[in-house]
Amino acid sequence: MSAGRSIMALGALALLAACGSDAPAAKAPESRPVLVALAAAQPASADGGLLASGTVRAKRETALAFVSAGRIAEVLVEDGQAVRRGQLLARLDMSAISAGGASARAEAARAQSELKRMEALADKGWVTRSRLESAQATAAAAQAQASARGFDERFARIYAPTDGVVLRRHVESNQIVTAGSPVITLGEARDGYVMRVPLPDADVPRVRIGQGAAVTIAALGDQPLAATITEVAARGDDRTGTFEIELALPNRAGLRSGLIGQARIRVAGRGDAVAIPASAIWQARADEGFVYVADRGVAKARMVQLGPVDDREVIVTGGLTAGEQVVRSGVERLRDGVKITTRKAS
Repeated sequence: MSAGRSIMALGALALLAACGSDAPAAKAPESRPVLVALAAAQPASADGGLLASGTVRAKRETALAFVSAGRIAEVLVEDGQAVRRGQLLARLDMSAISAGGASARAEAARAQSELKRMEALADKGWVTRSRLESAQATAAAAQAQASARGFDERFARIYAPTDGVVLRRHVESNQIVTAGSPVITLGEARDGYVMRVPLPDADVPRVRIGQGAAVTIAALGDQPLAATITEVAARGDDRTGTFEIELALPNRAGLRSGLIGQARIRVAGRGDAVAIPASAIWQARADEGFVYVADRGVAKARMVQLGPVDDREVIVTGGLTAGEQVVRSGVERLRDGVKITTRKAS
């Protein structure tokens, strides 16, 4: 979860802290320290980290299309259907394509015959060099056109390039399509499935290729899947400002494109990070906040750097070390330098 979202989770605390800092209660008399509860900063747990939601996709989603325009004669597969490499998926009506190919071959034969005639006349000196070169160019162009029409004929059928699943059928029989327009989107089985997760820009520096993550997909049950970061986007999305990362998922029955899951990413560089109760944070903004540290019976305000947060604890990535005592209850009644007394944490 990003530091930005941490602010939302700590909003109520920030409001209380604002009241406590901007219009604090009168300082307690020296003889009556403020009663508070303390909590020790603990090393961040190994399974803590960024928490984000994402969508399962086939690693390779290939849009298959015809190389020429035409009328769809037949689409042989449906959405969600598993296919094998080399399986026929769709074909165009060959009537117009075959006629165009026959016409192009006939023109190529005529041009070649005319070229031979020009060459024979040129050998006798009866035609100019320019007429011969014109005949040569015409024959070459006609042959190229015939080859192109032959290409259209060969690729008037779409075959599965690999084993996979039909993710989307874009057209129906008898529909007219243009060259290159998607006919079928195929999820290729050989490269498996991934989860694509958008992250706020503040969290991107904390992830890298090779980091592990635990992915939970509700449709597959509560057992998390072990995943690994394989891609980190080089630029953010212009609309959302987020950066997409890709997590490789293990082979698992039931995985399908479009499933929603939650990933807990083990964040890099957390050796010095500590966890403290969420109630200890006040005046949180962006990726910073304040805590009161107990120092020989006195509350000392200190700025700290914030990481992931949930409804129970906050990960502090800087400004606090493991073992230091922070005020977890009674924060709203404190100010810097106030004497405190403690009660045993419940």
